[in-house]
Order: sequence, then structure tokens, then C-alpha cells
Amino acid sequence: MVGYLGGPSTPLSSVVLEGEHSLLVQSYAPREMMSAVVNADGFGVGWYVPDDEEPAVYRSNGSLWSDRSFAGIAPRIRARTVFAAVRSATPGLPVEESGVPPFSSGPHMFMHNGAIPDFRQTAMRPLRERLSDEAYSRLLGVSDSETIFAGLLDLLREDPVDLVGAVRGTIRLVPEVCGGLGIEATLNLAVTDGTTMTFTRYSTDGPGTSLYVLEDAETFPGAVVVASERLDEHPRWRKVPDRHLLSVRRGSGATLSPL
Repeated sequence: MVGYLGGPSTPLSSVVLEGEHSLLVQSYAPREMMSAVVNADGFGVGWYVPDDEEPAVYRSNGSLWSDRSFAGIAPRIRARTVFAAVRSATPGLPVEESGVPPFSSGPHMFMHNGAIPDFRQTAMRPLRERLSDEAYSRLLGVSDSETIFAGLLDLLREDPVDLVGAVRGTIRLVPEVCGGLGIEATLNLAVTDGTTMTFTRYSTDGPGTSLYVLEDAETFPGAVVVASERLDEHPRWRKVPDRHLLSVRRGSGATLSPL
């Protein structure tokens, strides 16, 4: 997954398709994946347009490298905030659009890089039983990612602007449920409201999935970019430490705090 928060707007193609190790390359030749070989089970891109607090989202259950329509429009759409992801479906979950990030609701977008093993047989029911009626009624599929987002949205309804608090609450709740079931959870989460972004690198067992941050580099001047794998070989990419939260606010850069 990749998140871009800029001062200047940038074409979607610069975040998703361009660069020596772009998200496009990561869809068929990832370097640091721990549980799969390719990300061919869908992709999605979300962005914000002026004078509209709700994001536009383009999602597909096909591979990024085969989507000519997106390749045609991506250089022509510019945005100051972009979320994008490619998917390798968790074993046991269907390959369908309902499971493809980024997910969106109101002004918020969400991505999850990770998995809860055997989700439908283990954590799915206990996590969904904790949801409000409103959150439950809006579920479209059966993925772990969509379920985690629904729980996060319940926390955001209490305070819509406290992304960090909602993410911290989610990182407490999901491992609590999974720990009670004796299963692990890999929870690299990302959420944005268009002006801020919050990411986590977290796993209940062993090292978390990779996550990097780049600030104000020549390739993305005046912007902060967060990515599962470095998009290029620029020396200013920093690895986010295990069990840390990364918060990004436009104009203020990125800050790290432990989880």
C-alpha cells in the first residue's frame, strides 16, 4: 500500500505507476512480502478532489498490470491526498471487489496490509458482534480488512477527527479478540481524512510487515509518502519500527510514537 499527502497535487500515476519499484511493480514483483508471491487479487486507488470531503475511489478485483483504463486516466487526475493498494487475498477469502482496499466511508479511507488467519472460522464472528448496528449493516463482504475498518468507524463516530485515537483503539481491540482465540494478527493499518494520515506497523507475533516513510524528497517535493516497500532507492526512505504508529499532517511532516 501507498499513501501520499502533499502540499502540491500530483498525478495518480506518480504514486501508483511510475518509479523503479512502484506499486505497479510491487503487484507482480514484490521484494518484502512475507506470505505470498504476487499481488494479483485486485487493486484500488482513492483520492480527494477540491470542494468535496468524500474521496473518489477506483477499485477492481483484477490485477493492476492488466487494467488499461486506469493506466489511461491516472496521468490525468491530480490530487493532494492519495491512497492506493494492491491485494493478495488472505487464503480462504474470496477474490471480489468488496475485499479490495482502499475502503471508504464519508470522508475516511482505510487500508490494511496484513491478515488474520482463517478469519471466517475464527475472529470474524466475535469482531462483528462488537460492531454497532450501523457499522454492521454497511458490510458488503467477508474480509478481515473490511471488518477492521467497520470497527474503526465506530470509534471515529465518537470523535471524527481523532484518527490516532481510533487507530490505537483498533490496535487494542483486534489483538485482544485474536489473543483470546489463540491466533495471530498482522495489522499494518492506514486511515486518512484527506488532511491527515495515520499508519501502524504492528503484528501480534513476530516482526510486522514492512513499512517505510519518505519526506520532501526530489521525487515527491513538499510531500510525505508512506509505502509498504520503498518506491525507489532514494536514501531518505526511513523504515517504520515494529509496533509503532506514524502520524502525518499536511505541513507538519511525520511523527512516530510507540504502540
